[in-house]
Amino acid sequence: MKKICTSLLLLLFVTIGAIAQTKTLYATRYKEFRPSIVTFADGHQSRQQLTNVFLKNGALLFLQGELTMEANMDNIVAVDFPGDRSFVAIDKQLAFLVDTVGTNALYCVELFDQESYERNIRNNINYTDISLGDQISTVTTDLNNEGDYQLPVFRHYYILYNGEYIRVHERELFRRLPKDKRTLMRRIMAMPNFSWQHEDSLLQLLKAISGATLNDK
Repeated sequence: MKKICTSLLLLLFVTIGAIAQTKTLYATRYKEFRPSIVTFADGHQSRQQLTNVFLKNGALLFLQGELTMEANMDNIVAVDFPGDRSFVAIDKQLAFLVDTVGTNALYCVELFDQESYERNIRNNINYTDISLGDQISTVTTDLNNEGDYQLPVFRHYYILYNGEYIRVHERELFRRLPKDKRTLMRRIMAMPNFSWQHEDSLLQLLKAISGATLNDK
């Protein structure tokens, strides 16, 4: 058994249209905690020695003594793991960059299956209040050992378009994109091999709405 914390407000996420890309034995992105540079909403940066990404909800985790703590994502805008990936906070989840097209970009959030996770911890939860100042607010939770089972990991995509993040979902994109871009989107969707789960298809879509040709970046 080990200590893991959850936020005071649980983050809901949508799995519509997502396909499990892989399976994991761990509740975190990295098997071992590693150093990172955390950027807060006020521009302040903090170097942390032992951090990770929680695959339950995309939040930042860090070690405090023997406790694994979950950061309040309301205050975090970016996390950089030197030598690996950099993440930005989208809808309170850490997302990594897939590719860019001009000033627009495709981002990905990896999350494991929530229902499978909850089934394995439902009978063994204990909350303890923790106070860490104004930057981080958490509670701790006792969980069963996640290494005893495998969880399917799903990829959820976001497009950065004209400075705004849009969840990659047909209805959401149609609602948020201009009329002329919706026409381009329909053309890409009509292509024989288009799939909402394939990054190549999503990058084709991003290039189309960005006004780029297939060979442009």
